[in-house]
Amino acid sequence: MSAPASFPSFLVDVGEALLRAPPLEESLREAYNIGVRSMPVLFVISVFVGTNLALSGYSAFAPLGGQGLVGMFVALAGVRELAPILAAAMVAAKAGTEMASALAVMRTREQVDALEVMAVSPAWWLVVPRLLGILLVMPALTTLSIGLTVASAWAVAKYQLHLNGDAFLVLVRQSITGTDLLAGVVKALVFGALICVVSCYHGLTSRRGPEGVGRATNLAVVISAVSIVISNALVSLVLYGG
Repeated sequence: MSAPASFPSFLVDVGEALLRAPPLEESLREAYNIGVRSMPVLFVISVFVGTNLALSGYSAFAPLGGQGLVGMFVALAGVRELAPILAAAMVAAKAGTEMASALAVMRTREQVDALEVMAVSPAWWLVVPRLLGILLVMPALTTLSIGLTVASAWAVAKYQLHLNGDAFLVLVRQSITGTDLLAGVVKALVFGALICVVSCYHGLTSRRGPEGVGRATNLAVVISAVSIVISNALVSLVLYGG
């Protein structure tokens, strides 16, 4: 599997590797690396997205006398759509590129070939820990993004826009349903799986050398971003579409 012939064959290899007992220590290490290292950027971006949502909602509803509906706007736009996409985008930009570049460098140095010589499946040792790690932390990162987005929007609504903070939170609670929470978890898992398999595939199929590493990293983040947007639309259509 040093160079999978195609993406479907790569998925088959990973599926077979998942049937074996996973390397738990490596999986936990990957979960820590992905989760903790993504948190600072996610924190900053989520706060400013929540701020922007509150200001945008206020400017849209105030001319109609509906500025009190900012909480509903934040819940529907932020919790349902922006926060899950935001968390996934940050993980793709940070962890996804690291996965692709690390595996591409290993391929260049023939370390992937060495694993096969030792009868160790690259899919089991290199991909499965990253996949399990990202699946463990993505729901938590998405929940964190949702919380920070709502909290920052509430702070702006109350202290900058001088709206009723309690009414804001009531509207947020009324606008969020069990379906929204389920959608957040489903999206987090789908996005995490897509980021991992896309990034690892391009890392393991990269050309050897610095140019190949750079191209693999670029392809990983671009295709991950496109996949996230498309899958988000599909999940939303299934859960919210009439």
